Amino acid sequence: MSTIYTHRSSNVRKTWLIMSAFFVFIILVGWVYAQAMQTPSVVYIAVAFALIMNIASYWYSDKLVLMMTHAKEVQKRDAPELYRIVENLAITAGLPTPKVYIINEPAPNAFATGRDEKHAVVAVTAGLLERLDKVELEAVLAHELSHIGNKDMLVSTIAVVLVGFVALLSDFFLRWTIFGGRGRSNERGDGRIQMLFLVIGIALAILAPIIATLLRLAVSRSREFLADASAVMLTRHPEALATALEKISSDPRQLRTANHATAHLFIANPFRNGGKKGFLTKLFMTHPPVEERTRALREMNV
Repeated sequence: MSTIYTHRSSNVRKTWLIMSAFFVFIILVGWVYAQAMQTPSVVYIAVAFALIMNIASYWYSDKLVLMMTHAKEVQKRDAPELYRIVENLAITAGLPTPKVYIINEPAPNAFATGRDEKHAVVAVTAGLLERLDKVELEAVLAHELSHIGNKDMLVSTIAVVLVGFVALLSDFFLRWTIFGGRGRSNERGDGRIQMLFLVIGIALAILAPIIATLLRLAVSRSREFLADASAVMLTRHPEALATALEKISSDPRQLRTANHATAHLFIANPFRNGGKKGFLTKLFMTHPPVEERTRALREMNV
């Protein structure tokens, strides 16, 4: 029987395997475009622009997310039990105690954000505090603190940077092609080779942003499994997290302040789209299906 340690190690390997595939794919796309355009410097300019834009959003991510979700900071005197659970878990995880926020919404959910351990925040909805018992609440908060400890914001930002780079470069390549870009032909007249690269480049320009998005979502799903396993290492109570996930996902109320830019941050999908999920639907999900997560949790040997 697998243990929490094998689950965690498996998900770490899976994340880095996907990220490695992501980087190989980026290099391949950049190389094809450079060959088609005969101007490799364009790749470097696109990389620099994508990095600057996404690092800026990463630096201010916590402020942006808190503003978008209308989360309000609370002190220990305002929510002593919630604050005490966060403090105890932070000590157990060896992390600084993050700031604690509450979102005044009846739908149960929670998220963590922040560019590093010293600037991290944990936010829960009012509905989560009402719906879960203390052990389940502790499990959810352990999951969120695990995202902080596992540096998931950094991993997620790297993935977003790569997706942004692919989209930017693909858009530039399509525009270059539409407006008559031909590159430089050599003296031997290898026009057919360049034409082949142009055709491959156009196909990649259409498909590459979709493939990059799928890789980013795969990274997001693997980090959710990793945070689940890490949370169990903190609490030693996989059943509590499994029942908490079931309660959150079965609640019919949709989180009104959530949007597609912040959905991946929450412990469970904030949009209510129940029903059986097919293969294609799963590919475009920000979270693994709750059924798969609860099954994995209940199979863990603590």
